[in-house]
Amino acid sequence: MSYNMKKVMMMFAFAAFGCNAMAQDAAVKNGIKLYNYQKYKSAQSALAPLADKDPLANYYLGLVQLEMGNIAGASATFAKFPADLANISGTARVAFANKDVANGNRIAKELAAKAKKKDWMPQKYAADAITYSEGGDYNQAVAWYKEVLLKNASGDNTETHIGLGDAMRKIPGGGGEAMNNYEMVTEKDKTNSLGFSRIGDLWYEARNYQSALDNYARAKEADNANPLPYKALANAYTRSGKYKVALTNLEEYLSHSDNTPDDQLEYARALYQAQSYCDAAKQAEKLLNGQTDAIKATELTGILGFSQINCGDSVQALNNLRKYFGMQDAKKILPGAYIEYGKLFMKMDMLDSAGFYYSKGISGDTARNKTDVYRDVAEAFKSKKEYCKSAEWYSNLVHANPEAQAADYVWRVIMYYYCKDWSNAMTAANEFEAKHGATQPSAYYWQARVAAAIDSEATTGLATPHFEKWLEKVGPNYEKKNDLKVAYEYLMYVSFNKKEKENLKLYKEKILGIEPNSSKVKMVEDLEKQSAAPPKKPAAPAKK
Repeated sequence: MSYNMKKVMMMFAFAAFGCNAMAQDAAVKNGIKLYNYQKYKSAQSALAPLADKDPLANYYLGLVQLEMGNIAGASATFAKFPADLANISGTARVAFANKDVANGNRIAKELAAKAKKKDWMPQKYAADAITYSEGGDYNQAVAWYKEVLLKNASGDNTETHIGLGDAMRKIPGGGGEAMNNYEMVTEKDKTNSLGFSRIGDLWYEARNYQSALDNYARAKEADNANPLPYKALANAYTRSGKYKVALTNLEEYLSHSDNTPDDQLEYARALYQAQSYCDAAKQAEKLLNGQTDAIKATELTGILGFSQINCGDSVQALNNLRKYFGMQDAKKILPGAYIEYGKLFMKMDMLDSAGFYYSKGISGDTARNKTDVYRDVAEAFKSKKEYCKSAEWYSNLVHANPEAQAADYVWRVIMYYYCKDWSNAMTAANEFEAKHGATQPSAYYWQARVAAAIDSEATTGLATPHFEKWLEKVGPNYEKKNDLKVAYEYLMYVSFNKKEKENLKLYKEKILGIEPNSSKVKMVEDLEKQSAAPPKKPAAPAKK
């Protein structure tokens, strides 16, 4: 073989080696990116084939194992490269994960001590070990990161700034400096999705929700494969009660994430909160199949049962909720769960059980304003025509919240009226008038209706002043003609019984103006004729 041919072959060999090295480097960077995006299952698949020959790939594989809860596996992985700085850092993280804080701090300090003059890598890895673990000296991590920035002033410090920002967030009052470091990253690199995600998190923690949303949007624009902003948005919308928007973002997150079992459980929760009850029931049932985690099985049984209440399967809902209440620690059952259970019993016409669980939920609810819950319960009993019970819950509502809306006050009166509890009905009507009479003429109308029910023979005129006050407020052109007729009819009867001829004539005319063929007017006129007719002479005794 000629010299030139050998030279050509060597050049091809070096080129191939270079291509392989570049491919290896790209594969490792992809694995690190997947780790940073918390796609741990994907990162594990990407890094495992590289780890035996690449210390950095091995290090990140160990970090993935830690995140997945495999502490022993991570320890064995880091041990494969005992002299490598990154993997030594990994052993510190293992110590912290095992709650051996003293050993974790010791390993980190010994690692940092390996740094000489401009050698900054040992300090960077030592700082990472503390920052991304629990129990370490975060101030020490910050000091090391700052030394790294001084030593590597002209280099790429993206990871260092991210790390420094993450460490500062663990120190009280460190949010401002954390923000500065994240912004240094995004100002230099507008495609750094991780940096924008971190900025969004900081704004969210500061309750500046619009800025948080803006930066999560930038994170998505920088790299739409990054699942973190979608998850952050889902969490943000969930906490603000916007469950349907939260569900949309969680579904986007699932399309970009590894879709882990925990993600699927979160999806079941989100479907229930967004009131997609039938889909929530299907998801919970799917996840319950073969579920071995008792805590998850309990939660999923609850989601299944509560979803079935609203998905047309009351019998299965009752079966599953009986299981749930038997499985769940009583201290962890929220008042709202008892209220939902009460709704199920109400739906199944098991009213005593419904009342029991409604009361149990209410008594355990420490919320300052229970108005909505009281109203829901009152309306549930109203829908079942359990008027007395409905009236009691409306009373609970206005007593708990005297500033309740006028509709709550009026329904309280109406329910007592339908219940024929005239004493409580009049109390409720008087309280309605005192609270809302200035703006609600119906307060006087219902005072009158209750008084008229008490004066059922229209002999005392008990309802007269209330009807007159109401008529004065609404006027003769009031659009609810039937209500006018009710008032006029009562006043007509009173006038007849008290022999007030002018008033009797007036109210008959008003009634006939609304109902020309009024049977009640005719009845009164017949009674007038009977009273005006001369008494019949007694019949002569029969002749013997």
